[in-house]
Amino acid sequence: MASAIGSPFPDRRARPRLWMVFAAVGVAGFVLTLAGLSFVRVYDNQLIRQTETELIAQGAVVAEVYRSVLRQQVDPAHYGRVSTARWPYPVPDDKRLRPILPSLKASDAPLPPDETPEPSHLPAERHAREAGTLLSPMLEQVRATTLAGIRVVDSEGVVVASSSAELLGTSLADRPEVQRALQGEPTSVLRRRYAEPEDTPLASLSRDTGIRVSVALPVLEGERVWGAVVLARTPMTFAKAMYADRWNLTATGLVLLGAVGLMSLAAAALVGRPVRALVKQTRAIAASAPSGFEPVARPVVAELAELSEALAGMATALRDRNQYIRSFAANVSHEFKTPLASIQGAVELLRDSADVMSPEQRARFLANVDADARRLTRLVQRLLELARADSMTATPARVELAPLLEGLATRARAEGVADVQVTPGPAGLAVALPAEVLDDVLWQLVTNARQHGGEGVRVGLAVESDGAGPVRVVVRDNGRGISEANQARIFDAFFTTARERGGTGLGLTIAQSMLRAFGAGLELLPSQAQGTGATFAVVAPAPVTQRK
Repeated sequence: MASAIGSPFPDRRARPRLWMVFAAVGVAGFVLTLAGLSFVRVYDNQLIRQTETELIAQGAVVAEVYRSVLRQQVDPAHYGRVSTARWPYPVPDDKRLRPILPSLKASDAPLPPDETPEPSHLPAERHAREAGTLLSPMLEQVRATTLAGIRVVDSEGVVVASSSAELLGTSLADRPEVQRALQGEPTSVLRRRYAEPEDTPLASLSRDTGIRVSVALPVLEGERVWGAVVLARTPMTFAKAMYADRWNLTATGLVLLGAVGLMSLAAAALVGRPVRALVKQTRAIAASAPSGFEPVARPVVAELAELSEALAGMATALRDRNQYIRSFAANVSHEFKTPLASIQGAVELLRDSADVMSPEQRARFLANVDADARRLTRLVQRLLELARADSMTATPARVELAPLLEGLATRARAEGVADVQVTPGPAGLAVALPAEVLDDVLWQLVTNARQHGGEGVRVGLAVESDGAGPVRVVVRDNGRGISEANQARIFDAFFTTARERGGTGLGLTIAQSMLRAFGAGLELLPSQAQGTGATFAVVAPAPVTQRK
């Protein structure tokens, strides 16, 4: 009968735990979501900065053209206003270079929408207005290509050139980006955008967006500001970019969908296939099929491997228990059958022939009935003891060996059971067993020695311990010993060579069951030579407090 439930062939290969699989799926989903959100934000930033970069490039060209036209008409040393702002971008060693870098982000707070500018109360500066007149046709052509609104203002913020003729003569001096540009600082801002009736979804490149990028670049001549170029355009958005590239994105989406499908199939292989194999295994166990007693092959996940091994171990234990019960029932039936048949035969003879029997014959038959009845009583008592031993529950216990062994020897001498000699171990040495369990087991071994060795048998009780592992209580006698043929069956239930002396063959079986409940065991040790007696050892763990 199996002593513990467990797979007979445990597979200890490293496998991922089930929580690892679910954690990996969760982390992957979180990372993908975070990556998607980050990608959208980074892509939006990139689109805004791309629009800002384009406006800066266009504005730099317009500013240079405007400055060149004005330079032919004015005194550079006295025209315009003095620059009061520091250049906001790093300046290379070559002082002739003044780079303007994009700086806007999608997370920047947008300013209110552009209001329709009012006509300026101040007339535009004459030279600026003349230069603007030359630029306006070019700006209208540029707007048709770049879709950007472009305005040139003089040093007071009055529009002198524009890609839209209706804005000429209006003032932009109240706008923060224009004010900073007129101080000599390039400025980029986001502004909210009014929805217009002609807006169309997705397909429009310059509409259907809630913000506009506005760039104001100063027109610089040395340290003087001659005016500013103001550009505005609606940036491309993530949604519109996706719409523009919808066919490629659709193909990519189909590829990703296929990848997700493959991942789903992989997850099904990780969990679904082993679970189905476990269901098949349980059905095989229910049908007592041989495949139910073997763990599932390639369970992948560690918990499923452990579950399959536990099911195989449980099935093996149930099979062994069933075989044990069948063998036990057959042995009990055999043990009860012989005395019952003898009692029944004696009763029939007494019923039929009691009148013709002599008193001595009747007494002999009655003595046989009494002996068989007593044997049945002993069998019932031992079976009850075996049932209690099999169902015994281990509880924390501790017993010192020296006093118990001395008491056992004194009891044996008093009852004339055997000549018992004790060799105690170290003082205070104890084992993790209840005193009554160890006493019952050792008494069984002592009485067995007398039963099989006769009146003059000598029994030695010795304790062996290395101070680290289990403690061994060795019981040796000088009887006839146990033959090699019987050594393999010595612990089988109902096996005895002393049946005629009242032996039931259950003593050692009961002792094994009692010790097993406490993690201890009973062993038959090899004898030095045939006929030199039997040697048993009770192997018991030391108490936890004794371990170092």
